[in-house]
Amino acid sequence: MCGIVGAVAQRDVAEILVEGLRRLEYRGYDSAGVALLSEGRVARYRRIGKVQALAELVENEQAPGATGIAHTRWATHGEPSERNAHPHLSGERFAVVHNGIIENYRELREQLSAEGYVFESETDTEVIAHLVAKERQSAGSLLEAAQASIAQLEGAYGTVIVDRDEPEHMIVARSGSPLVIGLGIGENFVASDQLALLPVTRRFIFLEEGDLAEITRREIRIFDKFGAPVEREIHESNVSYDAGDKGPYRHFMLKEIYEQANAINNTLEGRLSATQVLNESFGAEAQALFERVRNVQIVACGTSYHSGMVAKYWLESLAGVACQVEIASEYRYRQPVVPENSLLVTISQSGETADTLAALRMAKEQHYLASLAICNVAGSSLVRESDLAFLTRAGTEVGVASTKAFTTQLVGLAMLVLGLAQRQSEAPWLQERLDELRHLPAQIEEVLTLAERIEALAEEFADKHHALFLGRGDQYPIAMEGALKLKEISYIHAEAYAAGELKHGPLALIDADMPIIVVAPNNALLEKLKSNVEEVRARGGILYVFAEADSGFESDDTMRVITLPGQHGWLAPIIYTVPLQLLSYYVAIIKGTDVDQPRNLAKSVTVE
Repeated sequence: MCGIVGAVAQRDVAEILVEGLRRLEYRGYDSAGVALLSEGRVARYRRIGKVQALAELVENEQAPGATGIAHTRWATHGEPSERNAHPHLSGERFAVVHNGIIENYRELREQLSAEGYVFESETDTEVIAHLVAKERQSAGSLLEAAQASIAQLEGAYGTVIVDRDEPEHMIVARSGSPLVIGLGIGENFVASDQLALLPVTRRFIFLEEGDLAEITRREIRIFDKFGAPVEREIHESNVSYDAGDKGPYRHFMLKEIYEQANAINNTLEGRLSATQVLNESFGAEAQALFERVRNVQIVACGTSYHSGMVAKYWLESLAGVACQVEIASEYRYRQPVVPENSLLVTISQSGETADTLAALRMAKEQHYLASLAICNVAGSSLVRESDLAFLTRAGTEVGVASTKAFTTQLVGLAMLVLGLAQRQSEAPWLQERLDELRHLPAQIEEVLTLAERIEALAEEFADKHHALFLGRGDQYPIAMEGALKLKEISYIHAEAYAAGELKHGPLALIDADMPIIVVAPNNALLEKLKSNVEEVRARGGILYVFAEADSGFESDDTMRVITLPGQHGWLAPIIYTVPLQLLSYYVAIIKGTDVDQPRNLAKSVTVE
């Protein structure tokens, strides 16, 4: 989940590297560092905390160097500290940055320590630097030493290696952690995300699993996992980095909440005709494949898992397609039985989520009809390795707590549901569902007008340490998402339950200090939900109910009712997500937490 940037150029690259780290800070932000090859030495600069601290140091030092590597860290091995910050060195010659986890680092560390190599950090990364130093004694070049070293590593890694004595060479290797090469004129770059390199290039090579590459100013040599030279396609990117300015908003998260109507418009644009979903939006072969789909298996993590849970209700009730939803980290370690004509759907904001990628790769051996990725990043591993792909067009999302990426995932899944349903009939209800989908951005805008009221409501959470979220049917996953948002950014312990489960344990938690947040659209389960609400009131609980005007809820001393404008129908899960995002945001403001970069978390989970 860390961020990597590297450069081999004729000009000083410190400013390029630091700007790249700023753009990757969503991947990790507990420490950052740069190593530059300059005047026959390795100059290393590291700082605990966010990239800005490193930027100030590098600017003050006026650090020269035309070859360099940089890193922003999310700690896995060793506490956040300057000595654990990357880059890591072996002697004063070799420098390494690394994403991922080296699973056999303990054995390698013991072996290298016995041979006299001194470890200065608690990280698994440092073994790579010392391995390269050891292998370079007998190897003819840095490339050969890196190849010999990489062959000894077990686990996931994206790593970049430089050598003081070969200052115009940079070695990069990918296994389970993404790396992209950026092509310049008389200079070349590498990063863990193309966003880092957009100021300097629009031409990219995405390394495949197991690839190792040697990069110089004028040449790129790539070797596959067997060591054979290969050519990889050059991609021209039209990705825009639209998150550099918060504009009038206090935080990126708030900006991204307010961008949701536009993001949904972008996701829908050009993908609906007057009468149907254009299934080509999922890929050229989608229409023919969808005709054969009888089962759907959804695999995802975190927020994306919640979107998949909503889709299960839609797929079974609207499209008549059986659906299973599973957390990727669980799915990849069992032996699932795959029904005939099953479509695998993977969901990920970044497209680099380690467990979801591993599940996709495992599924290739399990006789699925096809795989479909729903993702926000066009050049990501998940998109490139899937048979079909639906890009959500949410735009760059900087806040770690996902908002617009989640709602656009739900829109993509809604389109999938209608795309599968329309093969069966052209019933009037299908046209109604399409019309509701087109009207969704306007409904989101209406819900955002509740912000001031929700901000006032958040004051009541200032002294709370726990919260319970309740929902029924397709609102249960939205209750789960609301609880996740609150715990992510305010650090209040929050849990979600299907409201019908209250009597099976959670009622024991209810008292006046436990706020109960309820999502209550006017649907077939509303009367059942009202009974659950009364169970809470009878035990002294304070309720915060998000409902429609005609739901029958009224505010009193034990219940605060927030009325959402309009009628919401089958898309209510998307609409009810927005006030829960706002509630979490304003509670976090009151708590004084770091909204955009909450402790211990990172945006893209590229390690297991």
